[in-house]
Amino acid sequence: MKILHGFLSVLIATTLLLSGLRCSNARNHFHKPKNSHKDSGRHIYQPPLPSPAEPPSAGGRDADNATSDPCIFNVRSYGAIGDGDTDDTKAFRDAWKASCSQENSVLLVPSDGVFTITSTIFNGPCQPGFVFQIDGVLMPPDGPDCWPESDSKNQWLVFYRVDGMTLRGGGTIEGNGEKWWDLPCKPHRGPNGTTSPGPCNSPAMIRFFMSSNLTMKELSIENSPQFHVKFDGCDGVHIEDISINSPALSPNTDGIHIENTKSVAIYNSMISNGDDCISIGPGCSDVDIQNVTCEHSHGISIGSLGVHGSQACVSNINVRNAVIRNSDNGLRIKTWQGGMGSVFGISFNTVYLENVRNCIIIDQYYCMTKDCMNQTSAVHVSDVSYSNIKGTYDVRSPPIHFACSDSVPCTNITMSEVELLPHEGELVDDPFCWNAYGIQETLTIPPISCLQDGIPQSIRESYNNIGC
Repeated sequence: MKILHGFLSVLIATTLLLSGLRCSNARNHFHKPKNSHKDSGRHIYQPPLPSPAEPPSAGGRDADNATSDPCIFNVRSYGAIGDGDTDDTKAFRDAWKASCSQENSVLLVPSDGVFTITSTIFNGPCQPGFVFQIDGVLMPPDGPDCWPESDSKNQWLVFYRVDGMTLRGGGTIEGNGEKWWDLPCKPHRGPNGTTSPGPCNSPAMIRFFMSSNLTMKELSIENSPQFHVKFDGCDGVHIEDISINSPALSPNTDGIHIENTKSVAIYNSMISNGDDCISIGPGCSDVDIQNVTCEHSHGISIGSLGVHGSQACVSNINVRNAVIRNSDNGLRIKTWQGGMGSVFGISFNTVYLENVRNCIIIDQYYCMTKDCMNQTSAVHVSDVSYSNIKGTYDVRSPPIHFACSDSVPCTNITMSEVELLPHEGELVDDPFCWNAYGIQETLTIPPISCLQDGIPQSIRESYNNIGC
């Protein structure tokens, strides 16, 4: 019997030892991220519901909610130095390969380092419950002169075919964008304020491509060479409590851009940048934006759509409890002439605008140059609602501007409780409408009398030809 007890003791000890080695790369204890960049007082509005929708899931579990400790794959365990100068790309790729294949794992970028990596595509799919945790600083090479010739100049971090991934952390993703912004091919950066010709590729900072059930939260992202975050061909995106920050004059630095993507939630975030705060491209539907603050940007934009005669379909976009300050545009829909398709089911509800030049704008004559020709086809814009839109505007432009196609009018525009006053100077009381149809449920400030009643016969006859 003593021999049997001894054998069982050895067997139990061996089993415990092997189970402890299961995640041998987990050299750091896992801690919940410190959200050091939060500012609890930065939002004017709170969501009207008790809490927004929960992040999407694909059967996996966040490390915070797991019933067992997650496996931690610290990039330092794979050779990352984190001194801000050393190229740590190989260490990150190796750590990704190991952690992506392990269920309920965390790829950890620790808080005690500044890690530089070059343009990288992180391929999925990964095992359920995968978390990319950035607690330190992660950044690309410093400007175009340091960018490897063999690397793409169109993108930096790419996540391809991942499902159920979470990107989060209390750290910073730093874009080192200033030297890209100063290229002479950028707007007004050439000699004597001109723009020089020639290729002008600049990398988008973070791109999710053909991925699903994604969560991004609690991150600080700044100074991207071009778009900060881009979702292309994705389904199920939850973004919450992120901070995006770039200077007002940084060109083409859209905060969050989505295209060909559906089921998107963007909540409780602060975006200060030099282009569209949030841009919604073709192929997007079911987008919910709540409690977002945009600073010195080009506002929240749907478009541009229909470029080069293309078809664009956008539907069911909901923006509520938003703040837009010191921006060139507020709530904008922009399409090119010659396009096809439709934009419908758009709701802007409870938005505060402060010192915004074009507060409410639909522009179906969008053009990057001065030589765009008038065309007969256009993307049909319909079912757009503006409710409880209040604040102040820059008097250099009318606060409301509806410039719709000659041949494809905008229809079913609804205005309710719209009150816009001049930020400085005299009241501008001449909202602009061209071929725009809709109703005022309440009187607006300034008064808008240029909306036409009903739906024109030409639109009724063309509904079946929209193609969306």
